Amino acid sequence: MMISSIYLEIKNMNMIKFILSSFMTVLILVNLNNVVSYSEDLSNQTTKSNTTKFDISALVFEADSSPFNLTYADWTAKWWQWAYSIPQSIHPAYDDTGKFCKESQKEPVWFFPGTYQHSVIRYCEIPYGVGILFPLLNSECSFAEYPRMKTKEELSNCAKKIQDKTVPEFVTLDGVKIPNLENYRIQSDIFNFTLPENNILDLPPETSQAVSDGNWVFLKPLPPGDYELKFKGNIKTTNNETNGGTDKDEFAGPIGWNYTTTYILTVK
Repeated sequence: MMISSIYLEIKNMNMIKFILSSFMTVLILVNLNNVVSYSEDLSNQTTKSNTTKFDISALVFEADSSPFNLTYADWTAKWWQWAYSIPQSIHPAYDDTGKFCKESQKEPVWFFPGTYQHSVIRYCEIPYGVGILFPLLNSECSFAEYPRMKTKEELSNCAKKIQDKTVPEFVTLDGVKIPNLENYRIQSDIFNFTLPENNILDLPPETSQAVSDGNWVFLKPLPPGDYELKFKGNIKTTNNETNGGTDKDEFAGPIGWNYTTTYILTVK
């Protein structure tokens, strides 16, 4: 009787061990399945993130729009006012690294210049929620530069004649081309600007009036993240045959600015 009882006890213990062993095996298999499933989810998310294509046209303001309640043309005038307000020694247009990209920038729009006489790569951190306006190539005529001109019409014709010698070449955002760049040729109304000491026109400090013409791109606010923005315009001719020497190799005209500008942007 005692032997039988011992036998049953041993049998029951073996059964309990078997049940526990089976239960542990099931737990391990479930956990492994969850790990595999989680890994696949991460892989799928990474793949989706890396292969997501954005609609580039949805990120560009149209030429006939009014970004942030101003006309496109008004914003181009503000770009020139910004550009002329900054001394040459700290000017973003003559910066090879991006260290001056935040100079005099204000929300809701940041202004980017091209590059002079050579291609550059600039690194710039910008706040989330701002638009970005930049020229492929642009031109400007002012009473300060051309004192013999007396009317807005003369300034407009001067700027148009210079800009007619240019052609928009390309703009890409993360390698995606922005199409129909010829649609973004914009001429401003007459506007005031002020030149400080050590200004980029190398003129005495003064306030004057100008009209600009150019090919522009105006990006809507980008989602947070990192981006590569590249752009370039080109010149059809460089001979000095226009309007008493308006083909000048300076900031107000396109000559010397037909190089590739790259901005490595961080939006945060």
